[in-house]
Amino acid sequence: MESMQAAVVEELGAPLSVKDTPIPEPGPGEALVRLVTSGVCHTDVHAAHGDWPVKPTPPFIPGHEGVGEVVAVGEGVTNIKVGDMVGNAWLWSACGVCEYCRTGWETLCEQQQNGGYSVNGSFGQYMLVNAAYAALIPPGADPVEIAPILCAGVTVYKGLKVSEVRPGQWIAISGIGGLGHVAVQYARAMGMRVAAIDVTEDKLALAREYGAEVTVNALEEDPADALQEKIGGAHGVLVTAVHRSAFGQAIAMARRGGTIVFNGLPPGDFPAPIFDIVLKGLTIRGSIVGTRQDMVEAIDFYDRGLIHPKVATRELGEINAVMDELLAGQVDGRVVLQY
Repeated sequence: MESMQAAVVEELGAPLSVKDTPIPEPGPGEALVRLVTSGVCHTDVHAAHGDWPVKPTPPFIPGHEGVGEVVAVGEGVTNIKVGDMVGNAWLWSACGVCEYCRTGWETLCEQQQNGGYSVNGSFGQYMLVNAAYAALIPPGADPVEIAPILCAGVTVYKGLKVSEVRPGQWIAISGIGGLGHVAVQYARAMGMRVAAIDVTEDKLALAREYGAEVTVNALEEDPADALQEKIGGAHGVLVTAVHRSAFGQAIAMARRGGTIVFNGLPPGDFPAPIFDIVLKGLTIRGSIVGTRQDMVEAIDFYDRGLIHPKVATRELGEINAVMDELLAGQVDGRVVLQY
């Protein structure tokens, strides 16, 4: 059996092992993809550390922003062929028949499989995808730049959609990291006015570069006071931050009738002042990645040249260093592994 190099989680909380592992064979409805790139997401750190209530089972290969070429297809695959460029996603597959799948909410399917979590992902030279759920990569796309669209991009795009912020209204984006810096770009492309909140000046400078009209350093001033004073509060707030304090602040940043969307997933709870939520008529909603249709739309924004993730390339052997940098908040934009 042929083998490939992959980064494997052998024990939750331990460093990943970069080692030889068998190249998988595509089963019915699946395709084998030779990877070119893979983005590294904060979720991959949570997966490797077993941070969440439903933990992945080692050994497994993380990664759900992989881009590569189809080299073999399993039985019954008709929508993609050998030679096509495709990507994997957090939503690796869903059941297709439950109430959520039937009503266009396949991301809520209780039988879903998740890339790099419940099935092996893209931190290796090859991966399997479910052909029905694989993202189609447009011809001529930069495989490094498009990789983050497959999770960071579709996640914030969906979050912005469900914020119900209209063109010309204000969206506050809290956390200008791997998700947030892409969110600023999508929000601008969707006609929204952007206020960006972070705790580091270089990330706020990045937000301004991408079109944020108002920026707030949450270490230097209270973001809620600043936004109420400067713009009268935001019509919508998208929280991509990985610090719990940002979630409580979001409620105070919203104007009356506003919608707050949570994308970030820090462990633990956040303070929610019931009086403010009721009195201001606020909506608070979680938003997890996006459906296949959201993915098509998110990729289309990229394909039209409207979205340019800030990327830095590294090699698979550096994966543990990259994970440490993500944990320490030292990554500007997105790190993409290049094979």
